[in-house]
Amino acid sequence: QVQLVEFGGGLVQAGGSLRLSCAASGRTFGYTMGWFRQAPGKEREFVAAINWNDGSTRYRDSVEGRFTISRDNTKNTVYLQMNSLRPEDTAVYFCAISNRWLIVTPREYLYWGQGTQVTVSS
Repeated sequence: QVQLVEFGGGLVQAGGSLRLSCAASGRTFGYTMGWFRQAPGKEREFVAAINWNDGSTRYRDSVEGRFTISRDNTKNTVYLQMNSLRPEDTAVYFCAISNRWLIVTPREYLYWGQGTQVTVSS
């Protein structure tokens, strides 16, 4: 059993930055941690993923170069640093864990956090 709790959402102007945190309890080593987002009326979409073991990462094309996913093994926490935010980044952001390497498909993720709202104003 793994529990995930997200922190760090909020309201920011376009061009601004936010850092999301996802604190994990339970076994995470060797797994993939992913960030997803869901805007009203839209499907949940992949944002970024990191492998807990080797630190490999994968990003959605539209966030590549603006977002950075990282992990702190000592704190069992994954971060999503979001820079140059755009109004289209507005969504509820979720972290999740999968036993598949850098998988982007939501259904392959086993446990999910409750989500945190990110709103980017124009």
